[in-house]
Amino acid sequence: MRLRFLTPFAVLTVVVFATGAAPAAERGPNFVVIFIDDMGYGDIGPFGSTINHTPHLDRMADEGMKLTSFYVAAPVCTPSRAALMTGCYPRRVGLATGSFHAVLFPGDRHGLHPDEITVAEVLKKAGYATGCFGKWHLGDQPKFLPTRQGFDTYFGIPYSNDMWKGHTGWHFTPLPVVRDSLIVGEVKTMEDQAELCRRFTAAAVTFIKENKDRPFFVYLPHAFVHHPRAARKEFLDRAKNPDQVTGAQIEEVDWSVGQVLHTLRELKLEEQTFVLFTSDNGGSRGCVNRPLRGGKGSAFEGGLREPTVAWWPGHIPPRSTCDELATTMDLLPTFAAMAGGQMPTDRIIDGRDVSALLLGDADAKTPHETFFYYQGKNLRAVRSGPWKLFASGALYNLDQDIGESQNVAARNADVVARLKGYLAAARDDLGDGKNPGKNCRPVGVEANPRVLLPRPGVAGDAAYAPMTPADRRGK
Repeated sequence: MRLRFLTPFAVLTVVVFATGAAPAAERGPNFVVIFIDDMGYGDIGPFGSTINHTPHLDRMADEGMKLTSFYVAAPVCTPSRAALMTGCYPRRVGLATGSFHAVLFPGDRHGLHPDEITVAEVLKKAGYATGCFGKWHLGDQPKFLPTRQGFDTYFGIPYSNDMWKGHTGWHFTPLPVVRDSLIVGEVKTMEDQAELCRRFTAAAVTFIKENKDRPFFVYLPHAFVHHPRAARKEFLDRAKNPDQVTGAQIEEVDWSVGQVLHTLRELKLEEQTFVLFTSDNGGSRGCVNRPLRGGKGSAFEGGLREPTVAWWPGHIPPRSTCDELATTMDLLPTFAAMAGGQMPTDRIIDGRDVSALLLGDADAKTPHETFFYYQGKNLRAVRSGPWKLFASGALYNLDQDIGESQNVAARNADVVARLKGYLAAARDDLGDGKNPGKNCRPVGVEANPRVLLPRPGVAGDAAYAPMTPADRRGK
């Protein structure tokens, strides 16, 4: 028989020991979310790669579940991460873009609003230790940092690893390494870039060991495989991918997964821990998105459908596959249900509890009637069941045509009409382009933003001035 977590109602029937400590069966599972940056749908073994060696992910899929229709809510970094943290479409929480760019820049006045309720906050209130290790990219001002958004501790970089002095298109300020709210280092060289995966993994493993006797939530958003790509020599030497550095980074990400899973097994926590592996958007240059069309930044499937593996021995059926639609927005309500936490009741949450899908219930179906594809603030498409309709009018049956190569709108007028109705509802609810939606909430704003590290060679307050479009090279 497959083991299941206890529901909050079942927990009420459990007898608590005289010491006041709850028995192990009462607590919810631990949660680990490994969030890769810019990795393609076809870059790992469980999703068909034959050029990247990913034995740990292969084993994870063999012991767990592949989710083949798992989506992020945006095809670029900041909005994708906002959706995971809040369980909401990025437009709902004001982070469909940065203040002047597709993503947040150093010193951006915008960030995740402190009044938003994150998955970390939900779990922290349920008694979990919470740690974030890696790339944040939801605001670098003090009130936007992870430790102000529900995480007990943080170690990582506050935005993308390409936002540094080596960028050829922008004059970026220095890239800091932050521990909690203090700057403890800087990414200065390509050798520093190559160490990011190892450092974030080590911090996550240490956190797991330190919190092994209580429920914990680990959010491990890697900077790999975002450009600029660098990798440690041991991975470069054995990579077989024609794009050697990209292959080495993917294989080091697999190593990171192995480190986390080995630690859980070593501590005998594997049957108490739910682990999810996925990517923040489609693959960029050098990655493989096949058989999907498009990649990072695109509203085609390659921009938002991600290679996803779920693992929880004794609970998730081994060697299983789920083709039902699920999203990163579902993590907040799903984790809340598993942990016995409290969902926000004063606001719209777009995610749904998909625990039945993850636990392999035979009759489980997606709770989503629709999924909307946004590029920045622009509504591009909607999926309902197998059908995907673009606002431009093209219709695809994703069950029959995952590569979106055959527009079948002309012979499915009834489907087009129905999905157009969904698009109209999304425009009213979430907005489209410059037109606001009626149910959107404000973005976080810092009145006097400053970059975290000063601009080299600049004196006084000007050294800490936030980046603007004037920082583009050639301006």
